[in-house]
Amino acid sequence: MGDVNRGHRPLSPHLMIYRPQLTSMSSIMVRITGIASLVAAPLFIWWLIAAATSSASFDVINGLLSSWFGALILAGVSWALWFHMLGRLRHVIWDLGYGWSLKTSETMGWGMFIGATVLTLLTIIIL
Repeated sequence: MGDVNRGHRPLSPHLMIYRPQLTSMSSIMVRITGIASLVAAPLFIWWLIAAATSSASFDVINGLLSSWFGALILAGVSWALWFHMLGRLRHVIWDLGYGWSLKTSETMGWGMFIGATVLTLLTIIIL
């Protein structure tokens, strides 16, 4: 390692030196939506525990989640879950050895953003 010329090595892409690409942005969003899902999980657990304990407890969390703010949170969580699921599916396809061309990767990236939005809208309509 002593002979590595550090002055001519490229900087990390997270420093935004490079032009953002759809494939890198969708990959970063998969990580963000995974964390968002973990942050939203206590809401679901709270809802389940409240439903199992008393109607007064359930009314509090159900009132929160059925308000306009709760609906906004649930729509965001739904989008995050769908996007994360589509991102994992993309990685399964890549693990099988398919979809490695740049055009296919970008198409899958657009498919993740559009697919998560469409699936979220369908979820909202159905539920």
